[in-house]
Amino acid sequence: MSQASSIPTSLPREQAGNAIRHRTSRRKLSRIVLMLGGVGVVAIGGAYAWLTGGRYVSIDNAYTNADKVALSTDVSGLVLDIPVREGQEVHKGDVLFRLDPRQTRIAVEAAKADLEQTRLTLESMKRDYERMVRDTSVKSSQVQADQATYDRYAALVGKGDLSRSNFDDARYKLAANQRSVESSTLAAQVQLARLNGDAQVDVTTLPMYRQGQAKLDEAQRQLTDTVVRAPFDGIVTQVSTLQPGMFLPAGTSAFGLISTDHVWVDANPKETDLTWVQPGNPVQVAIDTYPGRVWTGTVDSISAGSGSQFSIIPAQNSSGNWVKVVQRIPLRVRVDRKPGDPPLRAGMSVIVDVDTGHKRTLHDLF
Repeated sequence: MSQASSIPTSLPREQAGNAIRHRTSRRKLSRIVLMLGGVGVVAIGGAYAWLTGGRYVSIDNAYTNADKVALSTDVSGLVLDIPVREGQEVHKGDVLFRLDPRQTRIAVEAAKADLEQTRLTLESMKRDYERMVRDTSVKSSQVQADQATYDRYAALVGKGDLSRSNFDDARYKLAANQRSVESSTLAAQVQLARLNGDAQVDVTTLPMYRQGQAKLDEAQRQLTDTVVRAPFDGIVTQVSTLQPGMFLPAGTSAFGLISTDHVWVDANPKETDLTWVQPGNPVQVAIDTYPGRVWTGTVDSISAGSGSQFSIIPAQNSSGNWVKVVQRIPLRVRVDRKPGDPPLRAGMSVIVDVDTGHKRTLHDLF
């Protein structure tokens, strides 16, 4: 009876142990499957992210820039008036400031008078050449008469009908008049050379007249430059540094003008970010001043040298304590602007995202 009663009791215990071991095995298998599956999902996800990544290059070391000029003029003078104010938007050709024009007007009048005097001098040279030609002709006629007298006296003195002194006087007079003709002819040639070899020349084509005309043109230019106009559309700045009544020496900066039309972005990406960046790549531009607003643009150019190449004191890489540093390569982005866009001011902080269009392959891993 004791053996029969123990059999039913041991069977459930054995079945329970088998069930527990079965559940434990299933849990271990599930854990292994989950671990391997998780690793596989992460690996697949990582591979997908890597293969689809690398197309965009983000640059936060970027700033807006624009054409700017320190306005000045090459004419010295007193500031007469300044018809613009600080921060005013101006257009190309607008008057920015004027200098007192009295001094340059006097110079223009003096140059006009000098030019007219030069014209009269050249015209008188033409008349003088004509006089020299006539004088030479008269003297040549006198030489012919002297030659005839000399020939007649030579015949008479040979026969003894004329004294030797009269014959010598005739000979000396002929020689003197011949020299006079030669001198007059040479003087006429010199005068003709001054007229550029043409006695009927237009005096306005001669160097002396052109020199006077150049002086007049320069005086006119200086008079024009007493009025300083905007070279392009923009906004004036630091206008208060110039005041009416100040003496402004030639070449001295008056105040600044920053363009509102030609605005671009200067970015300084790491050299390792430029592997696939090329001029013409599309760009998205986000400016810190205008959150949530994005401009489109294009990579305009990539500098041929790093920023350190243009520093005053470049790095001495040949020294013994050299440390490799990732360089920055200047990159310029052309921004596409549309009517109604908020103003872009030089120096604003920018984040640039460049679409290189590059797609990675497994070959890039090896």
